Amino acid sequence: MAEPMYRVIAMELLDEIKTGTLEPGGQLPTELELRTRHQASRNTIRDAVKWLTNRGLVEKKPGKGTFVVERIDPYVTTLSSGTQASLSGVEDEGWAAEVEGRGRTATTSAPRVEVLEAPPRIASRLRVPEGSEVVTRRQERYIDRTPWSLQTTAYPMEYVRRGAADLLRAQPVPGGTISYLRRTLGLEQVGHRDRILLRAPREEEARFLRLPDDNRVWVVSVIRTCYAAGDDGPVPLRVTFTVLPADRNQFVIDSGQVPEDIPGPAID
Repeated sequence: MAEPMYRVIAMELLDEIKTGTLEPGGQLPTELELRTRHQASRNTIRDAVKWLTNRGLVEKKPGKGTFVVERIDPYVTTLSSGTQASLSGVEDEGWAAEVEGRGRTATTSAPRVEVLEAPPRIASRLRVPEGSEVVTRRQERYIDRTPWSLQTTAYPMEYVRRGAADLLRAQPVPGGTISYLRRTLGLEQVGHRDRILLRAPREEEARFLRLPDDNRVWVVSVIRTCYAAGDDGPVPLRVTFTVLPADRNQFVIDSGQVPEDIPGPAID
């Protein structure tokens, strides 16, 4: 049984992408050029391009044309702790250290600091009343100059009142906030709990991360609640929301005794 014409055209374009004839970021021939080359109808050409688009191989840019998607080398984040406790995964200075350890370049914007009335998603995790004041510190993060993630951490305003005034400064805290809270307030982080969600990106996230506007690429939302020791058990210390695009991130969670190598990207 013969292949449908649209698929024959799609396979030819796919071969050109794989061989580099159509380079990453390069523009596909126009619809008219493809119709002329293959003596095909407009709908056939559109079906062929749609086949490539649905597989994330090309993307349409309104008013410009259709372009080969630029492939990004995936980054593997370590979420677990243990023998490699220095790999803190998604947050604080350990993130940059892990990126550099993988031979990549990490950069982070200056934090945008806000004092907010705690919305439910923050209040419930910090165990503070809704509407009470919290300090949030939001940063944009890059790997190899590519926008990689957005991160927002919330702290009870009580910490500032007790002397941790640097949380209000729109500058990185030397040594990281974990060490700062330990030195300043004697708050020792004893553990954390991660929740991992998959969802469509919000508008501001898609804009910063340069995601296609058709929701083809979703984001991974990692919610990390960190705990300090309390008289009756662990109590919330802070909560961090990290948003990472699914097209350039993978995650590793270790348990028990495992090799101490740094895992690379995987293909399933």
